[in-house]
Amino acid sequence: MQKNKVSISFKEPGQFEETRFEKIHNVIVKSSEFGSKIVAREIADLILQKQANSETCVLGLATGSSPIKVYDELIRIHHEEALSFYNVVAFNLDEYYPMEVDDTESYHYFMQENLFKHIDINPMNIHIPDGKVSQENLNQFCSDYDSKILEAGGLDFQLLGIGRTGHIGFNEPGSHSNSGTRSITLDHITRVDASTSFMGIENVPRRAITMGIGTIKKAKRIVLLAWGENKATVIKETIEGEISSEVPATYLQSHTNTTFVLDESASSELTRIKTPWLVSTCLWTEELKSKSIVWLCGIANKSVLKLTDKDYNDNGMSGLLAEEGPAYDLNIKMFNKLQKTITGWPGGKPNADDQNRPERTFPNSKRVIIFSPHPDDDVISMGGTFDRLVEQGHEVHIAYQTSGNIAVSDEEALKYAEVALEVSSDNNGETIKAIQALQTGVFNKKTALYIRKIKGLIRRKESLGATRFFGLPDNQVHFLDMPFYETGTVKKNNLENIDIEIVSNLISKIKPHQIFAAGDLADPHGTHKVCLDALFTAVNKLKPEPFMKDCWFWLYRGAWHEWELHEIEMAVPMSENQVLKKRKAIFYHQSQKDNVMYQGEDSREFWVRAEERTKKTAEKYNALGLAEYMAIEAFKRFCF
Repeated sequence: MQKNKVSISFKEPGQFEETRFEKIHNVIVKSSEFGSKIVAREIADLILQKQANSETCVLGLATGSSPIKVYDELIRIHHEEALSFYNVVAFNLDEYYPMEVDDTESYHYFMQENLFKHIDINPMNIHIPDGKVSQENLNQFCSDYDSKILEAGGLDFQLLGIGRTGHIGFNEPGSHSNSGTRSITLDHITRVDASTSFMGIENVPRRAITMGIGTIKKAKRIVLLAWGENKATVIKETIEGEISSEVPATYLQSHTNTTFVLDESASSELTRIKTPWLVSTCLWTEELKSKSIVWLCGIANKSVLKLTDKDYNDNGMSGLLAEEGPAYDLNIKMFNKLQKTITGWPGGKPNADDQNRPERTFPNSKRVIIFSPHPDDDVISMGGTFDRLVEQGHEVHIAYQTSGNIAVSDEEALKYAEVALEVSSDNNGETIKAIQALQTGVFNKKTALYIRKIKGLIRRKESLGATRFFGLPDNQVHFLDMPFYETGTVKKNNLENIDIEIVSNLISKIKPHQIFAAGDLADPHGTHKVCLDALFTAVNKLKPEPFMKDCWFWLYRGAWHEWELHEIEMAVPMSENQVLKKRKAIFYHQSQKDNVMYQGEDSREFWVRAEERTKKTAEKYNALGLAEYMAIEAFKRFCF
């Protein structure tokens, strides 16, 4: 059982205080993949321990995106290390109500697909709340569910995720600490977060059945997983806040054997991570100096050059002042560092001293690839920089990594299919079938594939409209259509060699001096993250190639977040005209403009989000005492 074993030194839960702010034991890991392996190993070891003592192992299991890689690792251990689940009894946390067992969005279906059908667990030992139980029998079912857990000996291990409302299971804000298994009305934010899987919030059930807080807290061991930047705020509230029914996960503060396993993004708002100088003595790295000084400007409401020794001393930064002070010297260094990130020449300025510029001067005309996960991320996230690179004479290539077809609504596809039929000279039979299917909602496999082709073509032609608007030749626009994406559903396939080869072949063909890519590293399960993984793998594979020594790698962020100021290494300012030009380029993506299928909790259109984000970045630079610009697009360099 030692093969591929992953281990980490957990401090003893219940005897833990990482800082005076934290009230729950937590472990921060580099990635969700690594953290999932740690947790899967703990579960596997518990199962083996119980088997050695001829005991049943009672597991409480969760659904959602957070535990998927835990289940993947348990399946691997089962197949490669012969771990048996014959002694495991499983109780799932929750289920939508009403919900049929065989519905692809049911948690019965989720657990079968992601774990149970791949292991040797006895089907009689699987317990999941019944989403089709009648209303009159619902209360009795919930009472019986708790009784079955007690009869099995109680939960030995409970696996949890956490929602943005602070819910565990479906225990929404207002849940009582002693609550048992029951039906509950779902919070609007919970339904918004589930809307992607259900193809729209209108399809998300309004109710669910969930284990209660009291049921969960009776578990002997609890591990909660949290991945990604969108969980950071609620994680801080849960770990550092007071126990409150408004954040149900805070009830875990009173459990004596709970561990939160967090990736770096999910932990980013914890005091010891965000502002470690407020917690203990710091090792003042260059990154931490920049981070702390930018933070201090915000706290003191001053520009960089106006900070005083007193500002540093009064805000936990006396150690930095002692090492690097006085304030005047620190301020000058920081001001110069920020100033040097700003450039109107994202491909390097010809015939200029590049010692203090973000990009090299030579070669004056560079080959550039902008990788765009979907067919609009390029203009949404870096449309101004894209335009600058073309105007300044660089050979720019756009690589759309996926077709983006799933994000086109059926209504939009129907509109285009009807136009195609109207102008068609031969009344294409497949188009007629597609129109009928879109009108009735009844699809066969062949027609569904044809409709996805229509949707993919819609996004291709929209993309070409935008790239032509920027003056880019069509032969420099590449539609990669990476196979991992082409499932026709929200859930995508795992990356395979063919995906990596498609990316590698394009890079090898163009031999770029610059690569721009979506750096949404906080998104462990979304398309952006998968596309970036493919790109990283391809670049690592190509590193020995001579042309790669001259290739610089720049990461941009998406429509929701921006790099923090201390992270930015290239800031490209935009004039009012450039902002308007970028807006028009985004408008070419008409299918994504007025009725976006995967909007998230932000109801604004993408062009509005993009303008607000770049405007705020410019305002932050100005608040620190730098020049005032209309908008700024930001980039961080990644070095392999």
